[in-house]
Order: sequence, then structure tokens, then C-alpha cells
Amino acid sequence: MNNVVLQIAGLTGGYGGGQVLNGVTLQLHAAEVLGLIGRNGVGKTTLMRTLIGAVPAKQGHILLGEIDITQASPQRRARLGIGYVPQGREVFAGLTVAENLQVGMQFVREHREFAKDLLERVLDYFPILRQRLKQKAGTMSGGEQQQLAIARALVGSPKVLLLDEPSEGVQPSIVNIIADTLVRIARELHVAVILVEQDIAMIQRAAQRCAVMDKGQVVETLSQQQLSDDLLMRRHLAL
Repeated sequence: MNNVVLQIAGLTGGYGGGQVLNGVTLQLHAAEVLGLIGRNGVGKTTLMRTLIGAVPAKQGHILLGEIDITQASPQRRARLGIGYVPQGREVFAGLTVAENLQVGMQFVREHREFAKDLLERVLDYFPILRQRLKQKAGTMSGGEQQQLAIARALVGSPKVLLLDEPSEGVQPSIVNIIADTLVRIARELHVAVILVEQDIAMIQRAAQRCAVMDKGQVVETLSQQQLSDDLLMRRHLAL
């Protein structure tokens, strides 16, 4: 994999006057699922929020392809191809499944045929959503809402998809389905995925590599072979 789609170099940032990220350096390749693990409080969610522009970067660079997006607005980043599924999903509970998906299509809506084809393809990945298009999102199960949140990000045609704890509140059988679907999405849609996760089994099932964070930095990158070592993974998660 030599096609780098996202490059993070020396990234620092945090909230207010505090600093959480202390020089994060990381590369993500097209069509790759990269796990991101570490104990609670080491900066994983802050990194995700900095990548989408919700937390300002103080130093360093973020390149999407060859475009420097370090100081770009969240809207510009989304338009350029950064998709985000936050921890807790945050679907629009009072809107139907179809309406939630329409919200996610705001940056591709002008390209009608492309948007229509992409929506159909995404619904093929999540067939339960096709059956629930008229259902209010707030009445769905946690696993169904998580699938909707991922689908809503995908219909925006991202180059990079950021997922923060997608297994949270989801039953194990659905977690496995989501993990397998992410692998297909990365391969077939050529989307690069960063998967922040505490569920070791999900990381092992979906990721080709795994970055380990500690004290606001990426301190190690594990190969797919190393991911199969449960003791090693638990040590990094301090479980």
C-alpha cells in the first residue's frame, strides 16, 4: 500500500489552553482500515476531532492527498472528503432513515446520478436500512443506528472515514457485521478508514494495521500479524 491518502505530521492541539496531542505523526493509505487504540484519555477522540476541524491544530500539518487542510473549516474538510461517525452515533432521532441519509448527501446532491448510484450502493452494504427508510431513527436499535450513522457518512462520498467507538452499545453479532462491512467498504469503495476502538475483536477482524496512542502521540504501529496477539493488544489497552 503506497497510496497515502491522509498524512498527519507533528500534530499538536487540545482544548482551550490545554494540549492533548503532542506531535502525532501518522499515515493512512487508500482502501486501508487502520485501527487506533490506547487507554482512555490518551487523545484518540481529540485526534479525530482535530482531523474534522472541531478542535484547532496548534502545530503540525494534516494533508488530504496533496491538499493541506490543517486550517480548513469543518465544512471544507467534509466537502473535500473527510467523513466522521462520532462516538454515540448522534443520528437525528426525529428524522426518518431516509431523511438522515439525505442530510449526509448535502455535498454530492448536485451530482444527481452519482448521488443516486452511491445511495443505492451504500444501502446494499446495510440492507436493514433499506427496509427501514420510513422509520424514525430514534426508534431503531443501537446496532441499527450505528449502521445508519456509518451509511450517512458514506453517502457523502468520503475519501477518509473516521469512526469513534462504533461497537459501543451494539450487540456482538452486529459488531461483527459492521467490522466485515467496513473491510468491504474500504476495498470496494476505496475508502480509507480510521477505526478508534476498545473492542479488541473488532480491531482484529477489520484492521490491516493498528496505531497505538499514548500521552498524545502514536508510539507504535502494529502489523496485522501482531494484531492477533491478544496479550499484546490487552497490554496496549491496559485491560
